[in-house]
Amino acid sequence: MAVNREERGQVSRRGFLQTVTMAGTAVLAGGVLFGDRLSAQSSPKPGEKAAPKPNCIDVHYHYIPPVYLDALKPADRLPPLKFWSPARALEDLDKGGTGTAILSITTPGVSFGDVAANRAMARTCNDYAARMVADNRRRYGMFVALPLLDIDASLREMEYGLDTLKADGVGLFTSYDDKYLGHPVFAPVLEELNRRKAVVYTHPRACNFCAGLVPEVNDATIEYGTDTTRTIASLLFSGAAAKYPDIKFIFSHAGGTMPFLIERFTNVPSDSPAIAARMPKGLMAELQRFYYDTAQSSNPISMATLTKIVPASQIVFGTDFPFRRTLMHVENLAKCGFTPQELQGIYRGNALRLMPQYKGV
Repeated sequence: MAVNREERGQVSRRGFLQTVTMAGTAVLAGGVLFGDRLSAQSSPKPGEKAAPKPNCIDVHYHYIPPVYLDALKPADRLPPLKFWSPARALEDLDKGGTGTAILSITTPGVSFGDVAANRAMARTCNDYAARMVADNRRRYGMFVALPLLDIDASLREMEYGLDTLKADGVGLFTSYDDKYLGHPVFAPVLEELNRRKAVVYTHPRACNFCAGLVPEVNDATIEYGTDTTRTIASLLFSGAAAKYPDIKFIFSHAGGTMPFLIERFTNVPSDSPAIAARMPKGLMAELQRFYYDTAQSSNPISMATLTKIVPASQIVFGTDFPFRRTLMHVENLAKCGFTPQELQGIYRGNALRLMPQYKGV
């Protein structure tokens, strides 16, 4: 059922195992395999030409409106958020060779407990993003933020964002009050997204019952990938993925832990005829029509695992700025064994299938 990667000229199984061995060696030696310190390539030598910039489309790029930062609890004010600015964002795009970044709000989204406050925050954030887009034409696009637990308000904000602000799609989170996206409560929003054939970018969060389980370790380290996996499972096994086939889902961080758990995923419909009936085209067909971004996953191990499940054509460029740099992802992906054609698809071409309005930019 897995995609035969060797037929597409990508990293062979032997190469993958060698990469894993190298990773273990680097860890044992106390090195840093993934991150700024070992990711950057050397500057061109005198007389050498710099590599051409890839003109990426970044689907996982955060903006931090001042009012949003002020609303966060002090403990959530991570340094990357506090030091974000429009000028630093543009500087990062230029250094990394990104042509267009699609803006979205990071965790915790616009969910602050109070219904009226959530509605107001969604509108404030969406208007702020729209101003950034207008001030930097074609350098930015935007995903609409929704107060999803408020279904009526979400439908109104979706209409405003997509029709008035001309946003490129909608940004959702993996869970809301521990309800995942396949939950029936979200059906009216999914129905409208399907009617619009919308692009839906999803960002993870830590669910309430798993927050703080590993002391002194940020929840993002473990729970973000896990929450992404839970919402993929929710959409698949509830039947929502098959019911709303025109929603173009993008999942963050290479699909979280889903690729590692693929054997368990495939066993679910085998063990349950009722669940199998909710996926008439099969589980792999649904997984292989989703898109997966490269944010904090631009390394040979993550990419080798993901491309055992989906073709490279379903991978889109994402950086998680300001938590990671664009240049780091560009350079690291070039070391993952993709062919030049696959790499250019990841940098730009695959996102153009979702958002053809950026052709020629």
